[in-house]
Amino acid sequence: MIKQQFRSFYVRHMIHDIEKLIEYFSVFGGLGWNIDIDAPLEKLIQTEILDNFGSLYNQITELTTNDPQYIRLLTKLAQGDRRIFSAFNKSGLSNLSGGLSLKHLQEVGVLEAEYSREQPPAKDGNQRKREVARHRISHKMRFTSPFLRFWFYFIAPMAKEIELGHYEKVIEYFHQHHQAFVGYTFEELSNEMLCLKLSSLQLIDSGSYWDRHVEIDLMATTLDNKLIVGECKWKNHKMNKKELHKLHEKCEKVHFSPDIILFFAKRGFSKEFLHMKDKSLRLYSCDDFEDLLSNVSQADLIQGFSRP
Repeated sequence: MIKQQFRSFYVRHMIHDIEKLIEYFSVFGGLGWNIDIDAPLEKLIQTEILDNFGSLYNQITELTTNDPQYIRLLTKLAQGDRRIFSAFNKSGLSNLSGGLSLKHLQEVGVLEAEYSREQPPAKDGNQRKREVARHRISHKMRFTSPFLRFWFYFIAPMAKEIELGHYEKVIEYFHQHHQAFVGYTFEELSNEMLCLKLSSLQLIDSGSYWDRHVEIDLMATTLDNKLIVGECKWKNHKMNKKELHKLHEKCEKVHFSPDIILFFAKRGFSKEFLHMKDKSLRLYSCDDFEDLLSNVSQADLIQGFSRP
């Protein structure tokens, strides 16, 4: 879904600076509006979202029924690690009430599930049965559009300030968390790039990997049992080969032996990293994401929220 939304956003605005395209898409993706791409992002947040808060609030209320339980849960999912049990705890919800909330939010199209690929812990002589039983594999939830995640990350928690016209607090909060926020959208798009670039390998699945010990941004498997792992960095500096060592350390903790390793970096890579001779290593910068936009047309346009 995010690939279609990314293509749609590009068709509407034709932003050829891929870094800028990803930044603006992380906020307005899935909204379905034409915006002034020449305006600064923070200015657009004010004119397009904060100034239209009432109308957008009413449309989102149709999905959430303005239930405080739903709003708390969505906010914690947007701002946290997206793990279900963690979000339940932070929202003050039981597994039962939290599960019912997730069911509704999936049915109305706000969230979709991302299932863990962690294997249950093996019992051994050094591990108590109680410890094994207590460990729960937690799935994650993801928002169905970047805009919905933006809303529950930055707007819903500050609704009172917005109603009072205290926009500066929202903009300041966005400024503080902007890079980390865009980083997740970059990760989602990197997964689409992985699927595109390695489509000939007959992928079985792809997405992130997490367990009790590590988090790996990207992991995919193929029909012939190849393992692919990758990391994504939305940073204002070039990635160096230290990141490769860090990823190898993560893989060792979970006994992964990857056949292909991919890195996606906002600002590209150091010369040392680029000159590494390793057939298993693939490096992609922002400019490579143009490949997701090949053969776009008006047919790629999708509708979103109605404009006030």
